Amino acid sequence: MFLLDSYLFLCSYHERFEGDLRIERLRLRGMDLQGQRDLLLLTELERGEAITQRSLATKLGVALGLTNLCLKRLARKGYIKIATIPPHRVRYLLTPQGFAEKSRLTSEYVKHSLSYYRDTRRRLKATLEKPVQSGAKRLAICGTGELAELAYLTLRELEITLVGFVDDQSAGTFLSYPVRPIASLREWEFDGLLIADLERGPQIMARLVRQGIPKEKIFSIGLAAGASASCDVKRAEATQERQRQTG
Repeated sequence: MFLLDSYLFLCSYHERFEGDLRIERLRLRGMDLQGQRDLLLLTELERGEAITQRSLATKLGVALGLTNLCLKRLARKGYIKIATIPPHRVRYLLTPQGFAEKSRLTSEYVKHSLSYYRDTRRRLKATLEKPVQSGAKRLAICGTGELAELAYLTLRELEITLVGFVDDQSAGTFLSYPVRPIASLREWEFDGLLIADLERGPQIMARLVRQGIPKEKIFSIGLAAGASASCDVKRAEATQERQRQTG
């Protein structure tokens, strides 16, 4: 059953790749920036729909001029043809070489994705060893991204009960669980909290400490980013101590 869950996660990951072509969403691990842009452009152009350079630039998250240069480079390499059909309207068409290059880049993407998947699972297991050995049975997850999905699968494998997901930047449901604001943690009973957000980890850690959640109950594979996290936590602890003294 767990292997099936892992397979479905990878399928879901690939579907998101095909459906959402923004670089900041994909974060193609291990691929150089040019390879990322080539794969994203070739995937979008393969759809055969009429598309403008401006819309491509928006999806790539880069300037219009850079998008124009990337398209010209793909044309020089023989991966795309730039045609004017009808007059005054540009159409970008993938060539056989372009289809072959897209297949190669897609294979590279899948390889790096699998490598990222395995490495993240290993780090998650290592992070959760401490609460598991301490007898933790009920954990909450802060975050609703790819890392939170992997954390959910890891908790299931370790037979740990998931209390729920919290995230102030998301709402609705995630993996069939309702997403609650971080403040809801005050009403929950849990043995530990996993921060599944690499980018906002230090800020979330600081907020949790300000809320009075003991540091020993908080875990994250991303807080090894070091000094900034430590400073945020120390500032939060100092603020909390001042509040206790003035209260």
